[in-house]
Amino acid sequence: MIGKLGNRLTQIFLKYMPNAFVFALALTLLTVLIALIWLGSSPLNIVTSWYKGFFDLLDFAMQIVLIIITGFCIALSPIVRKAIDKLTLIIKSPGQVYVLVVFIGGILTLVSFGWIVITSVFARELAKRVKGINYPFLIACTYFSGNVWVMGFSSTIPLMLNTNNNFLMDAGVLGEIIPTNFTLQSSLNMAFLVIMLIGGPLVMFLLKPKSAEGKELTQLITSSDTSESLTIKEEAKSLKLPFPTWSDRLNNGSLIQLLVSLMGIVYIIYHFYTNGFDLNFNIMIFIFLIIGLILHKTPMRYVLAMQRSSSNVSGILFQYPFYAGIMGIMLYTGLGERLGQVMASLATLDTYPFYAYLTGAMVNFAIPSAGGEFAVVGPSVIKAVTEMGTGLSEIEITKMISRASLSIAYGETITNMLQPFYLLLVMPVMGKGVKLQARDIMGYLILPFVIFFIIQSLLVIYWPM
Repeated sequence: MIGKLGNRLTQIFLKYMPNAFVFALALTLLTVLIALIWLGSSPLNIVTSWYKGFFDLLDFAMQIVLIIITGFCIALSPIVRKAIDKLTLIIKSPGQVYVLVVFIGGILTLVSFGWIVITSVFARELAKRVKGINYPFLIACTYFSGNVWVMGFSSTIPLMLNTNNNFLMDAGVLGEIIPTNFTLQSSLNMAFLVIMLIGGPLVMFLLKPKSAEGKELTQLITSSDTSESLTIKEEAKSLKLPFPTWSDRLNNGSLIQLLVSLMGIVYIIYHFYTNGFDLNFNIMIFIFLIIGLILHKTPMRYVLAMQRSSSNVSGILFQYPFYAGIMGIMLYTGLGERLGQVMASLATLDTYPFYAYLTGAMVNFAIPSAGGEFAVVGPSVIKAVTEMGTGLSEIEITKMISRASLSIAYGETITNMLQPFYLLLVMPVMGKGVKLQARDIMGYLILPFVIFFIIQSLLVIYWPM
């Protein structure tokens, strides 16, 4: 019954969901219309706001590209491939693969959502080795696993609340930082974490398609796929000249690369020694890069691995600016702030967590960045919550602000299952050499969205902090 419903929703998405880039363009025009009609903004103000935001995510886009290719590069190393080969001796059924990918992906993104790239590589390699896997559904499982990141170590909003002189303190919205024991270490966040790590794999297992006919990876790979008939080591060897040269010795020697890798290891140790467990994007990219250098041993092998890893990142390069433009309209016309004010005005002491959750879910379509979204709607929501808590103790108000902030964060993540923005992290790895689009994937996530939207809504309202 539930499987048939999932298949039906998938077919609907196949018919009606456009390419991810068309989705971004349509969302741009929808945001323009809302700003025109609801705010009464002038067309010129909207266009200039769109342009002003258009390049705000360039740094972020470059970080995402580097996360993908450096992570993928690690997975192309012989040691990782051998480890996955050994794992497939134990994992033999599609159901086991789906459950394992969702669970392992949740654990990895608990450290950082950028690690969904590692899950993507892991899932693709399993799909090559285990028969009967519905590959579009496996991509959906991988994408779904990324929902756990908001409960983990790199969750933007809780970390920002615990940062001295954050923008809320500068604006006078908060008087002092809110430690993570009110947010990430709270009972509410622990409940969310358990639900996602246990309930997530279970739900995706129950929703697994009965058939993989025509949808296995081996059946979907096109003849244009650059998938390697030669290993990286073999290709590096084939590029050598037929006679000894110093250039080949440098290209295929390990000494230079080893020395640079040692420099990297020294800095990584220094970073964590001086900053604690500060796992930001830049240090993650650096760690991935150094690990790749070590695993591939020679410059030529690393160059070839990076070439193979970077062959499918065009979607990120040209789609991120359009989402940044949407964010610009929301931010610079005041549309995002207005939406936050409306949601806050509707809330009461009993319902404010749900309205905060709903705000996060809705604004995520236009600003698919937790930090960017919170900068737009967070102040309005927190001001309203503070006013509601008048007369309560300071610690009770802090708990209310923490619940509202977490609710925005959870809402911001749940609607990723309805829009394909962060699928851009997954498809460069899992979509390589196959003719699959967002419409082939997103339909599998409708029922999980509905199920977890209901569960999470109840949790943010009723579960104690």
